[in-house]
Amino acid sequence: MEGDADIARTAALFADPARARVLMALADGRALAASVLASEAGLSAQGVSSHLSKLLAAGLVTAEKSGRHRFYRIAGAAPELLEALARHSPARAVRSLREGTRAEALRTARLCYDHVAGRLGVTITAALLDRGALATVDGDPTTRRRAGDRISSQLPEHPYVLGPASAEVFGELGVDVAMAAAGRRPLLRFCLDWTEQRHHLAGALGAAVTERFMAAGWLRSRAKAHRAVQLTDSGSAVLGDVLGVS
Repeated sequence: MEGDADIARTAALFADPARARVLMALADGRALAASVLASEAGLSAQGVSSHLSKLLAAGLVTAEKSGRHRFYRIAGAAPELLEALARHSPARAVRSLREGTRAEALRTARLCYDHVAGRLGVTITAALLDRGALATVDGDPTTRRRAGDRISSQLPEHPYVLGPASAEVFGELGVDVAMAAAGRRPLLRFCLDWTEQRHHLAGALGAAVTERFMAAGWLRSRAKAHRAVQLTDSGSAVLGDVLGVS
C-alpha cells in the first residue's frame, strides 16, 4: 500500500535558496553547464554539484553529456511548479541597482520555459485576441483570469480557440500554425502570468511564436543565464504593423 503524496519531500527541493536559483536559471528551457549554474547561484563547483545531484534524483532536471562537460536542463513538473511558487512568493528585497534592473526586466519580458511571459507575453496574447487570431468561447473577450482558473502556471483548461483570422495573422508573423499543430504537444495552452495576473500563450503555438521572434532578431536574450528577454526595434515595428501594439 502507498500513503499520501510526500509533498514535503518535493517542496524541500525548492526551499533551499541556492537550489531555487539553480532552477530559476534553467527555467527558460536551455541546457547549461554546471559552471554557469554555479555562477548564477553563487555557489562553488562542489556546492552546485550537490544540488544538481538532488534535482537529478527527483527528476526535476536532466543531464546530457557533450564532450567533457555535462549540460543540465529543467524537466518534469519543475517549470510549472516554479511559476506557481513565484506567483505566491513575496519579492526578494532589492539590495542594488543591478538587482532592481534585473527584477524589472523579468517583469517586462521573460521566457517561461519556451514561450514569452511577463508584460510582453500578455500584451502579445491580448493583441492576437483583438486581431482575431485567437477567440474565446466563454463570452469574455479578454485575457483576464477566469474565476475557475487553478493557481498554477499552466492552465489545465482554457477558453481559447484559433480565431477566424489565425491563418492571416500568424502568417504575417511568419508562424506556420499547421506545422506547430503537427507535433504531439497541444497546440494551444495558456499560463496565468504570475506578474501580470493575465493569460499568456503557451503550448506548441506559443513556442513557435517565440522561436520565430528569436530567429528573426525581433527578440533577444538580455544576458547569459538570465531569463529576461528584450524586444528589439525591429520586433517593436513588427508588433506595431501586424498586431497594432504600440
